[in-house]
Amino acid sequence: MKIAVVGATGLVGGVMLKVLEERNFSDITLLPVASERSINKSVIYFNKKHKVISIKDALEQKPEIAIFSAGSGASLEYAPLFAKAGTYVIDNSSAWRMYPNIPLIVPEINAAILKEEDHIIANPNCSTIQLVLALSQLHLKYKIKRIVASTYQSVSGTGVLAVKQLENERKGIETEMAYHYPIHKNIIPHGGNFLEDGYTTEEQKLVDETRKILSDDAIKVSATVVRVPVTGGHSIAANVEFYNPIAIDEIKDVLINTKGVIVEDDVKNNIYPMPKFAEGKDEVFVGRIRLDTTQPNTINLWIVADNLRKGAATNAVQIAQYLIEKNFVKR
Repeated sequence: MKIAVVGATGLVGGVMLKVLEERNFSDITLLPVASERSINKSVIYFNKKHKVISIKDALEQKPEIAIFSAGSGASLEYAPLFAKAGTYVIDNSSAWRMYPNIPLIVPEINAAILKEEDHIIANPNCSTIQLVLALSQLHLKYKIKRIVASTYQSVSGTGVLAVKQLENERKGIETEMAYHYPIHKNIIPHGGNFLEDGYTTEEQKLVDETRKILSDDAIKVSATVVRVPVTGGHSIAANVEFYNPIAIDEIKDVLINTKGVIVEDDVKNNIYPMPKFAEGKDEVFVGRIRLDTTQPNTINLWIVADNLRKGAATNAVQIAQYLIEKNFVKR
C-alpha cells in the first residue's frame, strides 16, 4: 500500500511520519511530498532515507491514502485530483471542513458516518478536536445548550516560524516575526484573521466545526482564541451549559469513560492537565471539573492536548486506520 504524506517536511508532517511509525505502518510504500524547494531532500522513516517528491509525482503513483498537511491552497487544487484517481485524501487544512458533503471526522466520535465513496475526508481544527472529544459523551447524555471556550494555544499551531520566533526571543536574538508582536513574556489575543463581527477565523472554526462534528446546529458557541508562549500543547477553558440536569460525580464518570480522554482532577494534590505533560501524548486531558455556581446545569472544564498529535497528525492517522479496518483500502 502506498501512503503519500503531503507536507512531509513541515512541522505537522514530521509528526505524521512519527505517528505512522508508532502505529507500525512499516509495510507501506511511503511517498513523502513537499514543495518544489524541498524536492530531492530526504526524510527518515523507519531508519531509512526516503527522497521527497513532488505532488504531481505522487499523484501519478496513485497512492491508496494521501494525508495532506500543506495548506488550503494545495488541498483545494490537488485533493480532487487524488480523489478522482481513487485515493482517499485526509486533509488537515481548513479547505474542506465546512462543505456539507465532506465528512469532518474525529474517529472516537463519528467515524461511523464514513462511506466508501468518501474520498475527501476533513481533519478538524486542533482546538476543535480536543474540545469535542471531551464533550462528545456529555452531549449525548445531557445535551449541550451553550459553550463558552477560551483557548490558550501553543505557538507550534502557527508553524515553524512561530516556534523559531519564541525560541529566538527567549535568547535575545533578533528574529523574523510570525506574529505582529513579541510572543515571549506575552499573550496575543489573536488567532487567524479578523472577521467583520470582530471574531477571528480561528474562533469561527470552533463554532462551525463543533456543531458539525456533534451533529447539532443548535449548540451556541462563543470562542476567544489566545496565543501563549508555549511550544507544544493547546489548552481550553470551557464553560458548558446543558439542557438536562447534571451531577458532578456523573459528569466525571462520563468523562472517565470517554474514549481518548484522560481525567486528571485531584486538586488536593495539585493534579490537573498542563501542556508540558500532554506534549507527545495522543490523549485529551481534562481537569478542574466543577459546577458553575452562577447558573444551573453548567460546568467548567480545563482541556489540554498536544495540538500536533491528537490535534492534527494522530487524528489523521486514526482516520487512515479506520479506512483500512473497514476494508475501504487494502493494506
